[in-house]
Amino acid sequence: MIGITASERPSIPKAPTGIHGLDDITGGGLPRGRPTLVCGSAGCGKTLMAMEFLVRGATDYDEPGVFFAFEETADDLAANVRSLGFDLEDLAARDKLVVEHIRVERSEIEEAGEFDLEGLFIRLGLAIDTVGAKRVVLDTLETLFGGFDNEAVLRSELRRLFRWLKDRGVTAVITAERGDGTLTRQGLEEYVSDCVILLDHRMFDQVSTRRLRIVKYRGTMHGTNEYPFLIDNDGFSVLPLTSLRLDHEASNERVSTGIERLDAMLGGGVYRGTSVLLSGTAGTGKSSVAAYMAAAACERGERCLYYSFEESPSQVLRNMRSIGLDLAPWLENGLLTFVSTRPTFHGLEMHLATMYKHIRDLDPRLVVVDPISNFVSVGTANEAHAMLLRLVDFLKSRQTTAVFVSLISGAAATEATEQNISSLIDTWVLLRDIELGGERNRGLHVLKSRGTAHSNQVREFVLSSRGIELRDVYVGPEGVLTGSMRLAQEAKEREAAENRRLAIARKRREIDRKRRALEAQIAALRAEAEIEESELELLLGAEEAVERRLQSDRVGMARSRRADAEEEETA
Repeated sequence: MIGITASERPSIPKAPTGIHGLDDITGGGLPRGRPTLVCGSAGCGKTLMAMEFLVRGATDYDEPGVFFAFEETADDLAANVRSLGFDLEDLAARDKLVVEHIRVERSEIEEAGEFDLEGLFIRLGLAIDTVGAKRVVLDTLETLFGGFDNEAVLRSELRRLFRWLKDRGVTAVITAERGDGTLTRQGLEEYVSDCVILLDHRMFDQVSTRRLRIVKYRGTMHGTNEYPFLIDNDGFSVLPLTSLRLDHEASNERVSTGIERLDAMLGGGVYRGTSVLLSGTAGTGKSSVAAYMAAAACERGERCLYYSFEESPSQVLRNMRSIGLDLAPWLENGLLTFVSTRPTFHGLEMHLATMYKHIRDLDPRLVVVDPISNFVSVGTANEAHAMLLRLVDFLKSRQTTAVFVSLISGAAATEATEQNISSLIDTWVLLRDIELGGERNRGLHVLKSRGTAHSNQVREFVLSSRGIELRDVYVGPEGVLTGSMRLAQEAKEREAAENRRLAIARKRREIDRKRRALEAQIAALRAEAEIEESELELLLGAEEAVERRLQSDRVGMARSRRADAEEEETA
């Protein structure tokens, strides 16, 4: 249909299974009104998957179902699925489900004349009409046909069975054992089915993994990869590896790491929903920082899920109490949840599927994985990288902050991880050893933090009974100093500073002494000058007096000689 986008193209009607992840990779469920073949070896979960398809349809989508079992009795089936929380008796009492057991014994069968499934069709039709069934399960076909040798008849009846189910308009699931080189023992069911799902239970290095693959699905697009799936107390859970895209929202909210100075180095904390990597060699304090981040989330009233792959919860609690951090109250009130297991307990896919389920059920705001380096023991570095990539994307899609702890071996590069996940990480904090003066001390710096103008300084990382302390690393002529060498250098600097202070004080006293001497000298000179000035004034006064007397004497002499009178007369 030219000009129509993929989202606008019509698709065949689908019946949702209600199974986590399966509806994602099938694009909405199984083909409605058509048969689906679920095949696999013994013990891979075919019967449980088919039963959950019926139970979810009856409880969640109001679609009653019929289960025809050729191996197990109705009582056995009810007991088997009760551990998954499925109550078949209750559904049967409410006319939501019919479970019938058809007993087929090879020793009681005598093959003569034409063989057909007419009797099965009658019983199946009656059961469908009894509850108005929309969904049907036949488990398993090998038991029904295993007693007959006429292959042509079997093929003919298989085709007729699938056509009959289509004509009734029921969504059918038929389970079948895997054959030798074929998907089923008859080698025909996969061709006449509209949808074929292959379940696989494999072993690798003594670790089991369950996987699911959609071999074909007529009339619709579907996922074609192998998907790990999980069977637990809640039933089936499929991990849709290809359903995650880079379309998650980026939050502008910052959350604290619980370490005030580290928050300052990160510009106020880390962004919510981002991934944080704490890497370093053994004993550098990676788990301690992760525990502080978990405690900070609990302080905010947020749930935290803590995966501990090396220590039990009680050991983690004890170790953190030694640095002044008590996680027990958060564990008791339910804000903190520990999941402790060895990485070799599952394969990588099963670990990922289990973690998905825990995260969906608990809905935490912070997830700690300590450490991720152990995953390499159950897979290659590339497989561990692929697993962590999917986990990071899943957590980002839920706006869940992720904290990964990675152990770096001494021979590895400091700014690299064995899983090669640095490109997936938003904030990378590197903890390292600094060896000087016959002792080893810890250092911390932020290697990168996307979207943040983070500090580029190296801080000395100190663990004590008071908690975590980040100090400024001393950088002097001899380079970076920490520990006792730093203390010795600081003592030298304090002594040098004191000597400088004393020298300055002595110089100030000397200058003060000179100033006072100079001031005294100036005072003496000023007094001498004042005395000389006074003497000068006296001399000037005496001279004026002498001058007045002389003037007076001249006038008197002139008068006595009558010089002035004569002069006047003459004038």
